[in-house]
Amino acid sequence: MKLKITLFVMIFFSALSFAQKTVSGKITDEDGVAIPSASVTIEEPGKDAILAYAITNSKGEYKVTFTSAESNVDLKVKAFNQRSLTKQINNSDQTVNFKMEGEATEIKEVKLKTKMITARGDTISYDLKAFDSKSDRTLADVMKKIPGIEVNTDGTILYQGNAINKFYVNGKDLMEGGYGTINNSLPKDAVQKVEVLENHQPVKILQDKVPSDQAAINIKLKNSVTMTGRGEVGLGGSPLLWNVKLTPMFFGQKSQWVVNYKTNNVGEQVENEGNILAFGNRFEGRRINASQNDWLNVENASTPNLPVKRYLMNSVHYVSANYLTNIDKKKEWELKANANYTNNAVERESYIQQEIFATDKSPATTVFQNIRNNFYTDKAKGELIFTKNAKKGFFKNTTSFSQYWNADRAIVDRNSTLPNSSRNGEEAVESPTTSFQNSLSTIVPWKEKMVNVLSFISYQTDKQTLEVSPASYLQIPGFFTPSTANFATQSMRLKTFEANHSANIGFSTKGWTFTPEIGFNFKSTNLVSDLSNVLAGTISTPSNTPISAYSNDLTYTTATPYGSVGVNYKNDSWMIYANFPVNSNNIKAEDPARSVSKDVNKVTFEPSIFAQYTFASFWKASVNANINNNFGEVNTAYSGFMMTSPSGINAMKATNPIPQNNNKSAGTRIEYRNPLNNLFFNINYRYSDAKRNLISNPTIVQGYTVMEYLERDNHVLSSGYSAEVGKYFPKFKTNASVSYSNNTTKSDLFLNDSFYTNKNNGQSAGLKFNNTYFSWMSIDYNASFSKTKQTSAGRAATNASRRGFTHNLGLFFYPIENHTIGFNWDQVNTSAVDQKYHNGFYDLSYQFTWAKKKIDFELKWMNIANKKVFETYEIGNTDTRFTRIQLRPSQVMFTVKFNFK
Repeated sequence: MKLKITLFVMIFFSALSFAQKTVSGKITDEDGVAIPSASVTIEEPGKDAILAYAITNSKGEYKVTFTSAESNVDLKVKAFNQRSLTKQINNSDQTVNFKMEGEATEIKEVKLKTKMITARGDTISYDLKAFDSKSDRTLADVMKKIPGIEVNTDGTILYQGNAINKFYVNGKDLMEGGYGTINNSLPKDAVQKVEVLENHQPVKILQDKVPSDQAAINIKLKNSVTMTGRGEVGLGGSPLLWNVKLTPMFFGQKSQWVVNYKTNNVGEQVENEGNILAFGNRFEGRRINASQNDWLNVENASTPNLPVKRYLMNSVHYVSANYLTNIDKKKEWELKANANYTNNAVERESYIQQEIFATDKSPATTVFQNIRNNFYTDKAKGELIFTKNAKKGFFKNTTSFSQYWNADRAIVDRNSTLPNSSRNGEEAVESPTTSFQNSLSTIVPWKEKMVNVLSFISYQTDKQTLEVSPASYLQIPGFFTPSTANFATQSMRLKTFEANHSANIGFSTKGWTFTPEIGFNFKSTNLVSDLSNVLAGTISTPSNTPISAYSNDLTYTTATPYGSVGVNYKNDSWMIYANFPVNSNNIKAEDPARSVSKDVNKVTFEPSIFAQYTFASFWKASVNANINNNFGEVNTAYSGFMMTSPSGINAMKATNPIPQNNNKSAGTRIEYRNPLNNLFFNINYRYSDAKRNLISNPTIVQGYTVMEYLERDNHVLSSGYSAEVGKYFPKFKTNASVSYSNNTTKSDLFLNDSFYTNKNNGQSAGLKFNNTYFSWMSIDYNASFSKTKQTSAGRAATNASRRGFTHNLGLFFYPIENHTIGFNWDQVNTSAVDQKYHNGFYDLSYQFTWAKKKIDFELKWMNIANKKVFETYEIGNTDTRFTRIQLRPSQVMFTVKFNFK
């Protein structure tokens, strides 16, 4: 491992230093007048490849940095109405000025032609028409085909493998990170171009002071005032199916809004469009996706590694509204109001055959289990945001409220090769949650300095009740009276209050910005729970166990005052930001009735640093490293028995100390993006060491588990590297990319009274391309190959491997104008030992377009083969699993699709 790190560091620094030269100068006309917007390129003699380029500024000045092993290079200058120049220069740092001769250009024919990819400074612009096909309708359809950009299955947009930090439309951030609705519903015809803003600092007062390594996306529309949107209405069978999508949008200079209503029972997860996918940066305050603390759960049926539309049995209604308006004449202050509501019902079913390995204490066992689920989601969220983002000050206050009324159901049939093990039960969870957050951040200039105050307050209550009938399903001797009428009830309430407050002052000098900060973080959680067995209105417990053992009343608090110094630097080539915090961690857990009383008081130093170097116009190299510490939460401290799932009852030993984990990580990255030849690639390496002071030592006692921890230092070591190369071939109208990743994790475990090391290695390779070369056909293809290998000491199966292959083919034919025939093929194959499973799915569609009205009429047949189950095989630390999962049957849909304008 040390050899790999050393080799990678050597490559990294050699890439920075090898033959890097800078040429600068000034370009004027015959009269000595500066020529702006002239292009300056560096090329190796005899080769048609651009090493680096630059554009002259308004003063005619240029500066270009390049790397070459040649002794001489060609410097070429071009400008409109000027005679082009070429001069061979030495491969060295130098200043070269040019005086260009005027030359009138005779234009015989005028053609307006936009370049597919252009770059100016840190902004890369993509002409959307260069990448779309006749079958594309929305921004998301085209975004997936742009070189350097990826769209994950959850909707997250990546640039060069990293998530973006902002998503703008005409320069405004309407969606505040929840950009899925616009990406999926904005018609492509309304978009002029997609802009990538590299190294984007969203807070204007911090630009050129506090750098950023993340990129943002700006969607530039054709018109400054645009009324648009997308709609679909579909019906089908069998059984009765519906799919309705109505998303009108308005984008003006002063205000923007999006209204969205979507409902379907065809397996589309439209309710996730409101998730926050881009979080900005810490100076904007804290942004979170509010979620429940899911402590209590019914047993869940498995889900397959397939597109969600193949297996999701849903009935969903999702409505959302987003509004932005400027509230002052200077257009510095913005008011944003966002709200959404989800009502969703999901059915799921799976069968599992589990082979549990033999140990010194127990024989090999086979468990058969069938689970049928109903999940009900009912949630609402509202958000109000006031923002001022100007060069002379920043203010942002975000208030959000979320309410959940969720419920889950399960019917489980279970038996095994052990005697008297056959059982079945009904399970139900009710889980209402209320959540409130307020985040405030303001930056005020003070002479030559900046004062920043941040405040975050959160309060959340979770009330959950889990019931299992009959109670004997849990098979805990002595706790339940044998009867089919009784049931076990687990009730739980969590109250969580969190407050984070800080203040810092920033001052800049010669490109450096220093930001000393003080702050105080506080979090308090109260857990109250009770487990009971009810029979005819009575509670039955074993005579030798006190009732208090089945309850919890735990208070867990964390108070962390801290001080830190932030250091930032930025110039034309370097970007550095670092933080050096010292934290005083004070943690306490108290539950007197169960003899829980423990605390930790520890000072930690948790530095982080990032450095990026830009060279030779197209290259970026970066390194990063950080150290952080985390301590246990309330779920590591309770000692009363709790039925978190009907699969067993758990408790923590009261004498367990509070966990203390120290995490160290480092990484490096080399990135290349060349808009001139449409080539993008990146290489990444990362290493981490998580040191833990405790190791779990579970004790299983006839149906319930007591979780004890041994005080023993142990590690989880992770390392991984990845690479991705993407290129657009204009001549063939093809965008292609390949990727590879290799990740290894080693962890210390304790099982069956012995220590052992578990090692997992996962490798994956991916291929993606799309082609629109032929006017009568277009192709979209994605494929991935994966291999995982697991090696464990101290168990029967010491080595195990699993291979997987998935691909998706989208093929569209255009035999006649306005007619489209589509074919889609999803394939998922898995193999392990002598088990092989092939799962293929096929769809066929026909679409007629009423061109004058821009309306599509689509008839689609999904899952032609009517494949009803998905089968797969997995190998774990202590078992193997064969899984069969219920899928959506064959179905036919007729859909009308249209734009609102």
